[in-house]
Amino acid sequence: MTEPLVQVRGLVKHYPLTRGIVFKKQVGTVRAVDGVDFDLASGETLGLVGESGCGKSTVAKLVLRLEEATEGQVFFEGEDIHDMPHGRLRELRRQIQIVLQDPYSSLNPRMTVGDIVAEPFAVHRSVAPRESWRRRVQDLLERVGLDPDHVNRYPHQFSGGQRQRIGIARALALDPQVLVCDEAVSALDVSVQAQVINLLRQLQSDLGLAYLFIAHDLSVVRHISDRVAVMYLGKIVEVGERSDVFREPGHPYTQALLSAVPSPDPRKAGENDRIVLEGDVPSPADPPSGCHFRTRCWKATERCAAEEPALEVRAAGHPDACHFSEIRHVVR
Repeated sequence: MTEPLVQVRGLVKHYPLTRGIVFKKQVGTVRAVDGVDFDLASGETLGLVGESGCGKSTVAKLVLRLEEATEGQVFFEGEDIHDMPHGRLRELRRQIQIVLQDPYSSLNPRMTVGDIVAEPFAVHRSVAPRESWRRRVQDLLERVGLDPDHVNRYPHQFSGGQRQRIGIARALALDPQVLVCDEAVSALDVSVQAQVINLLRQLQSDLGLAYLFIAHDLSVVRHISDRVAVMYLGKIVEVGERSDVFREPGHPYTQALLSAVPSPDPRKAGENDRIVLEGDVPSPADPPSGCHFRTRCWKATERCAAEEPALEVRAAGHPDACHFSEIRHVVR
C-alpha cells in the first residue's frame, strides 16, 4: 500500500487561560485538540464532523500550520510540517490550500475578482510569469463555472454561491494536492450547497485532489466523503468508511448524531428512534475525566469515569472510542 498523502499523529493544541492585564497569570488550559490521529490518501475525501466547538477548525489550522501545535506531528508526503523551516513551509503551502466558510468575508471587497484569484501568483512568483496571469485566472474561473469575462467585477456583484466558487478558484491557482474545506458550504442555501458539492466532486475527479472536508451537516458529509471521522470535545471518537459509519455506528455520540438526521423517505420517517442527548457539551477548559462523552451518555458507568477508552476496532468493525460500543442499525 502507498503511504498516505497526509498523516496526523498525536495532534494536540492547548490554549492558556490567563488572568490579569499587566501581570498575566495562567489559570487554566483550553484543550481545543487533545490527541488526534488520522490519514488522508491522495484523491480521497475525509469528512470531519462534530458539534460547534469540538475542535474541527483548529485541526484545519494545525494541518495548514496556521497555528503551531502544542504536541504531535502532521506529515505531508512523509515530511513533518511542524518541523519545517519557513522557507520549506512556504513551498509546501502551494500543495495544501484552504476554502473558508464565509464567502462574504473571505474575499477582499476592494479587489477585483481577477486580482483575488491572481494573488497566489503574486505570492509565489515562480509559478507563472505575470503576462500569463490574466489567462490563467480566466481559465480558473471557467473551471469553477463562472464567466471568465467577469475578472474586473468586485465580490459584491456576485451571489454567495458564486463567491464561494471564486474562493475555490483562488485555492486551485497553485495546483495543490490537498484542499482543506472548512465548513465550505454551511453558509449557503441548500440548492447552492448541492451545486458547490457537485463542483468539488468534479474537480476531485479531474485533478485528483484530496479533501479534508470539515462540516457539521451529516447529510452533506455522507454525500461527498469516502471516510468519516467524528469529533467530540477535541478527540476523534469514531472513524471509518462512510458506509460503515452511517450503517453501523459504534459510538453512542455517532448514534445520537445519526438518529437526528431526517429521513428523505416519509415512509421511513418513524423507523429510527431519536436519541436526545441531555445536558450541554462540557467546557474544553475542564473536560470530564475518562471518556469525555460520559456526562451525556446513557451507557456510562464508573469505568467510563476512571478509564479513557482507546480508539480501536470494536463490535461495529471499525475504530471507535467506547468501552461498550455495539452495532446499532440507525440508517438503513
